[in-house]
Amino acid sequence: MATTFPRLLQQHASQRPGDPALREKEYGIWQTWSWQRAEQEVRHMAAGLASLGFAPEQNLAIVGDNRPYLYMMFLAVQAMRGVPVPMYQDAVAAEMAFVLEDAEVHFVFAEDQEQVDKMLELRETVRGLTYIIYDDPRGLRNYQQPGLMSVQDLMALGQQHEQQQPGAVTHSMAQVQPDDVAVILYTSGTTGRPKGVCQTHASFLGAAQGGVQTDGLTGRDNILSYLPPAWVGDFLFSMAQWLVAGFTINCPESAETVGIDMREIGPTYYFAPPRVFEGMLTSVSIRMEDAARAKQWMHHKFMAVAQRVGADILDGKPVPLGERLMYGLGNVLVYGPLKNAMGLSRIRVAYTAGAAIGPDLFKFFRSIGVNLKQLYGQTETCAYVCIQKNGHVKLNSVGQAAPGIELKIADNGEVLVKGVSVLKEYYKRPDATAEVMDAEGYFHTGDAGVLDHDGHLRIIDRAKDVGKMAGGAMFAPNYIENKLKFFPQIKEAVCFGHEKAQVCAFINIDFEAVGNWAERQGLPYAGYVDLAGKPEVLTMMKECVEKVNADLAAEEGMEDTQIARFLVLHKELDPDDDELTRTRKVRRNFIAEKYGVLIEALYNGSAEQFIETAVKFEDGRTGKVSANLRILDTKVYPAVRSAA
Repeated sequence: MATTFPRLLQQHASQRPGDPALREKEYGIWQTWSWQRAEQEVRHMAAGLASLGFAPEQNLAIVGDNRPYLYMMFLAVQAMRGVPVPMYQDAVAAEMAFVLEDAEVHFVFAEDQEQVDKMLELRETVRGLTYIIYDDPRGLRNYQQPGLMSVQDLMALGQQHEQQQPGAVTHSMAQVQPDDVAVILYTSGTTGRPKGVCQTHASFLGAAQGGVQTDGLTGRDNILSYLPPAWVGDFLFSMAQWLVAGFTINCPESAETVGIDMREIGPTYYFAPPRVFEGMLTSVSIRMEDAARAKQWMHHKFMAVAQRVGADILDGKPVPLGERLMYGLGNVLVYGPLKNAMGLSRIRVAYTAGAAIGPDLFKFFRSIGVNLKQLYGQTETCAYVCIQKNGHVKLNSVGQAAPGIELKIADNGEVLVKGVSVLKEYYKRPDATAEVMDAEGYFHTGDAGVLDHDGHLRIIDRAKDVGKMAGGAMFAPNYIENKLKFFPQIKEAVCFGHEKAQVCAFINIDFEAVGNWAERQGLPYAGYVDLAGKPEVLTMMKECVEKVNADLAAEEGMEDTQIARFLVLHKELDPDDDELTRTRKVRRNFIAEKYGVLIEALYNGSAEQFIETAVKFEDGRTGKVSANLRILDTKVYPAVRSAA
């Protein structure tokens, strides 16, 4: 197998030139790029960059939604021995400015007018930003700024350059080495400024090869590429595994049409973070609440069968004939239509990663026949540390060490990793690299975990977030929060308890799910703040919390971390307000500081607390949201000891 991204592209173009490599839906019609066309256009893009003065080891920033030319730009940059640096397309200007300055970027690929406008604004303050290349020309006809050009103009330049210097791009592709940096991915920055993670061709292709072999992926598979291209998971699946397996990547028309496009394409291989699967389940729950009583009865009847035997049937375990027949009937009447509605009918393998997934949510999808598995990793490990193999899926673990990976648990419980996928370094940060890499070559993940007797890894929480209750019990906030977020009515949760006598929580309602419920109850509301404070909604949230407490009471070591008090926040936690990262991970310390008055009220016995909070709106304006929040006490259950 070829050992770099550009050489793999050349290999596919040579061996299967007419097979589909990429598709894009535009104006309702799917457009296809063959491997031969993709390789030719990558070559023209690379030559165009060379004609503009792009040099080896130079960085080029990429920002936009999932588009064929965006993925081809990754390859064009690599073909010139440069390094692509993807940025989150919804990031604010200040976040982008940091990446552009830190990576010393002179060239940017921007998808459309929205991203071009950001880059033109940033060019006034970011030194050296010279060329802005765009994909979608809509709205840009009258833009005449220097250094601004379309990708079509870039390819035309490249064709001229190739005529003048034939073979230059081919020679450059041949010079790319496996140990060259293939991409710089900036971390989400949960604890400070993002760091640029330098990953080589060898590390990402090694990770991709392990996944492809484990799941038997081939050129006949299809995936939908819809996750942020700046996220390590998308680079693993939509770039590295795409080129190793040679399957087809499909780019949706827009974020709003992903569900429709899923059903049209019928992907055989699917990847999504837990929040996407949570959203699917919430959508199913809302539809069932609106369904006729007969349909509701049938849904509950057959979902009970699925919960009993669905996962065992998927894993090929023995199941009584009667239950198999009932499950088969359920597949015709309930599970099949459900999977079709979610675009999962043809799925052979589905993965989730990026955050812990609740066991109940995990079991739901496996019970209806979706081969959902967990992948564990970080940006620093190409999202590749543990992988769950078919027939060896445990709901409470993230699987065994992936091919080419060694695992070790440190004395403090931290997960240590060595192997093919570990980062080369942090960009211009030898100090930060030294902090996470030890003398034996192990990467310190920052996650706390345990290995069971089968070598399956169970992630408890972030090592820095695991604390101790005042009584000595281990406090793992993320573990509790994921249990809360299984309920479709709860979108986000933040738990507190380190060095405290009891656990307390903030909860965000899911506005769509709770709003739908309120409308069916004939409960009027004026907006998010009003709905979140309704007594009926608070009662619903209390019931959810108490169900989680009952679960925790039955888990050894978790019984003392039941939630004693909670409140429902008056606003959604938002990346634009710095409360979440762009990948929607909680910025725990920031939230604790910002909402200190609410935490104090939770622990001093107050029944309610007034708060006023500054917020940023999508159009850039700022404002304030205020509310008088009620604080509720919940039932805490005695520990349930399992029989010996």
